[in-house]
Amino acid sequence: MFGKIGPGFITGAADDDPSGIATYSQTGAIFGYSQLWLALFSFPFMVVIQQMCGRIGMVTGKGLASVIKDNYSKKVLYFAVMLLVITNTINIGADLGAMASSAQMLVGFPYFLWLCIMTGLIIILEVFVTYKTYSKILKYLALSLFAYVLTAFIVKLDWLFIAKNTVLPKIQLSKDYLLNVVAILGTTISPYLFFWQTSEEVEEEIYDDKIFDMGDGTPAAVTPQNVTDMDWDTIVGMFFSQAIMFFIIITTAATLHASGITNIGTASQAAEALRPLAGDLAYFLFAVGIIGTGLLAVPILAASSAYAVAETIGLKEGLSKKAGLAPGFYGVIAASTLIGMSLDWLGIDPIKALYYAAALNGVTAPPLMALIILIANNKDIMGRFISNKLSNIVGWMIFLIMALAGILLIIEMLKG
Repeated sequence: MFGKIGPGFITGAADDDPSGIATYSQTGAIFGYSQLWLALFSFPFMVVIQQMCGRIGMVTGKGLASVIKDNYSKKVLYFAVMLLVITNTINIGADLGAMASSAQMLVGFPYFLWLCIMTGLIIILEVFVTYKTYSKILKYLALSLFAYVLTAFIVKLDWLFIAKNTVLPKIQLSKDYLLNVVAILGTTISPYLFFWQTSEEVEEEIYDDKIFDMGDGTPAAVTPQNVTDMDWDTIVGMFFSQAIMFFIIITTAATLHASGITNIGTASQAAEALRPLAGDLAYFLFAVGIIGTGLLAVPILAASSAYAVAETIGLKEGLSKKAGLAPGFYGVIAASTLIGMSLDWLGIDPIKALYYAAALNGVTAPPLMALIILIANNKDIMGRFISNKLSNIVGWMIFLIMALAGILLIIEMLKG
């Protein structure tokens, strides 16, 4: 089964990056089970948006920025790429900070030493190891997240109460509640995943010899079965992502929130949620989860920026190419990783940085989602593979919900 999964599953696994783990842990600690409904609520929305992105890549044989460049004004292109690069760079910094903090908690040694080691390791792996090989290793590291699933069944839980909170939303119009809703939606429906899955579907076509190169003007001969396979791959990936989110929230709610720990300020506090399963080994499991998902997510964040920048200014691109054949593309990967690392020297708390990075994703995602929905419904671009009516309804619904949540959050914050 693991041999058959593709970009959809990798995208779903990368969605549970350190930023996601921190956000879900904060959610359970602060609100208990009251925001558990977001795990079920966001699932169909993220599936639909990611399926649109995958279909755009498959049909056009181009990355998302390249499609925007060919069909919309330069202002729209620059705006979309600017949003992506800014949010990705901040996210990279937050993820690297959490990875370094986790390694320090696990082994010792100074935080900034680990920060440099993690950054250097990721750049080396990104540039010199093909992502096909890299992802095969990292998707197994992502399985460390199942520690939260095991913990949930070890701790005594009121499953009927959990079921009610999963199905019945409890809405509060407070700044903290809205910030957390925006953060959860931002870390589950993230801009970098839009660009990543679009480009990786093209990379898959190159790998399968369906097309010669990205954006070479010869889209693959896509069949309805190809699209169906991509749809199911995406559903499986998003289900995995949301299942992990669900169990992180109930585990932290049952342990941290129940013990009166309602604000996670350090990695060790987040690790406490795993103590019922592993005792002192909780720190090891948490650190492996953060480092493993960070090693998976940071290259995806950096690569999605590289795809967008390369397509915008006409550079050779693709993880299927060696560094010598696409120096600009890999240069953007290295630069965005290093700039992200430099943000950590500002002394921002790694867990808080992850949380606010997720909220920033939530604010910047709606305009990009609107653009994706318009592209997915453009017959000149998509031909017979335009989105169906149900997908459009779901897509515009989540656009409106995320836009409204972001606007309400900004209003609440302006009120002070």
